Amino acid sequence: MADDTDSTADGDTGADVGHDLGAERTTAPMSDYGTREVGIGLLVALLGVAVAFGIPLLTV
Repeated sequence: MADDTDSTADGDTGADVGHDLGAERTTAPMSDYGTREVGIGLLVALLGVAVAFGIPLLTV
């Protein structure tokens, strides 16, 4: 099987720009969140439910 990847001469890639390569990698679901974020999510969910059900009910 051929190696089709093209490496740069100095090993620097665009993925390295603006990132701390020494930091431990985390993903969003693993990040901590507080009561404020839960409240914002609940507000957005309630607004979505109001739009999804409220507008059709008003047209009937």
